[in-house]
Amino acid sequence: MINSIPDEKIAIILKTYAYCHDFFDAIVIDYPPQEKYHLTVNEYFESLDSYELQTKGVEQADLVDQFVSFLENMEARQKSVQWNIESLTIVGGQNKHGEQENVSICLRPGDVVSIVGPTGSGKSRLLGDIEWLAQGDTPTKRQILINDTIPPQSWRFSIEHKLVAQLSQNMNFVMDLTVAEFIKMHGESRMIGDIEEKIRLILEKANELAGEEISLDTPVTALSGGQSRALMIADTAFLSSSPIVLIDEIENAGIDRKIAISLLVTNEKIVLIATHDPVLALSAERRIVIKNGGIEKIIATSRTEKELLHELEALNQKLMNYRERLRTGGSF
Repeated sequence: MINSIPDEKIAIILKTYAYCHDFFDAIVIDYPPQEKYHLTVNEYFESLDSYELQTKGVEQADLVDQFVSFLENMEARQKSVQWNIESLTIVGGQNKHGEQENVSICLRPGDVVSIVGPTGSGKSRLLGDIEWLAQGDTPTKRQILINDTIPPQSWRFSIEHKLVAQLSQNMNFVMDLTVAEFIKMHGESRMIGDIEEKIRLILEKANELAGEEISLDTPVTALSGGQSRALMIADTAFLSSSPIVLIDEIENAGIDRKIAISLLVTNEKIVLIATHDPVLALSAERRIVIKNGGIEKIIATSRTEKELLHELEALNQKLMNYRERLRTGGSF
């Protein structure tokens, strides 16, 4: 499509390439107004005032070629950060007492694993090892392999492109943006096309997760803890390029945990969840048991446990209903 850009309508180009505005900002040219959307790229640049362009050091004859070159470079950059992750392997290290873990677990896209253990046992440390792609250089001496090999150093320390997305227990926004502006900014930074559709989809899914409705014009600083977590899970599912997602105690967020996991798994991400919630723990195909800072064992969820899970889910739903009645002042 790049070669046909000069003859495409401005409206189509702006919708397809969300990062177009960066080009206009860079050469200090006004972004195309809506009344010009019917023009082709060639026609639009020809309609600009040549004298005004010259005062800005821009040659009108070169504008189309510069614009096409810009989009080519951005598209190439976008493809260069696409991950091809077939597996994540955790190779055991040692616990707090220096005892060897002697375990290894391999995860693939679509897998969900829960991490269980008492408070202070080392669940967050395991998440940290995965986030940093540890190579025996953390207190646990664990090693993380990607596609059965040691990942490049650039993957470990890249600020712009992260292999791992982590949703922590505490989440606070400090930017003065609405929900719509926040999603749009993230989408544009990821060079996502058709950003308006992504905004609609993320808001829809966030509201399925959250107990309180979120609107597009809500300031992100005004979101509750549950709303913030719901927004970030939906955002991670549909906008984040990170193929590995770490979640720390999602049960404390006041959101629909089952939908949250389903949303992430549907988008082919590897999901690890540190949790105290038995329903959430049994919802995973496997669970990593942490004790004394080390991996004690890895348990596959049995058929009996899956049958008991339905009973636990029913009981959990009753408790949630009672909690909601108490919150709203209803009767029992």
